[in-house]
Formats: sequence, C-alpha cells, structure tokens
Amino acid sequence: MKKTKIIATLAGIACYVFATPVSASDTLTIYKFYCAQCHGLTGKGDGPNVTKDFPVSPRNFTDAAEMNKLSDADMKNVILDGGPSASKSPMMPPWGKTITGEEADGLIKFLRELCKCEGKKS
Repeated sequence: MKKTKIIATLAGIACYVFATPVSASDTLTIYKFYCAQCHGLTGKGDGPNVTKDFPVSPRNFTDAAEMNKLSDADMKNVILDGGPSASKSPMMPPWGKTITGEEADGLIKFLRELCKCEGKKS
C-alpha cells in the first residue's frame, strides 16, 4: 500500500511537471543559454561567438522578410535536429537531446515576436 502511494505521488508530480507549459521567462533563459551565443541577445545574428572568421552568418531573427519564408515546422526541425537537417549550416547544432518539443515551441513563439512575423504556412 505504501509503495502504491509513493508511485501515485511521483506519477502526479511527473504529470504536473510535463503538462506545465513553458513560461516566457523559461523561454528567455533557454534562448540566452542556447541561442544568444551566436544569434545575439536581440536576435540579430551578432552573438559573442561570432567573429570575423566565423564560417557563416547566423540567421538574423529580426529580418521579417527572411523569417516569413520559414514555417514553424521548419524552425522546430532546425532547433531540434540542427542545421544540416535542413541543408543549412553545420555550425547550428541539434538541441533535440537537451531541449524538449515544448521548449522548442516556446522558442519559435519568441522568434516570431523578434521578427514581428507569422512565417509561411506549412
């Protein structure tokens, strides 16, 4: 009986944790940690890791014309599977082992706010 209560409690906690949507502050923290190093804090592709000998220019997330060419699915694919998965730069690593699908969705929403655009429909 005691073991059943512990399992039920842990299951309840897990359901709460995994069902809780990612907050805007969590998304900003994730963006700063994973994305801003190359894409910059404001999303202009001017992060501190980008030097004059950087082999590619990171995407400027504030460029609405370019960002409108991407669907949310396109962006989620690159976030989770890396640049090469979409024939883009190998400098963009896959984050699928460290970022959840829900966190990627939060990042996409944040990127849409940066570009003030909706993107192409899938």
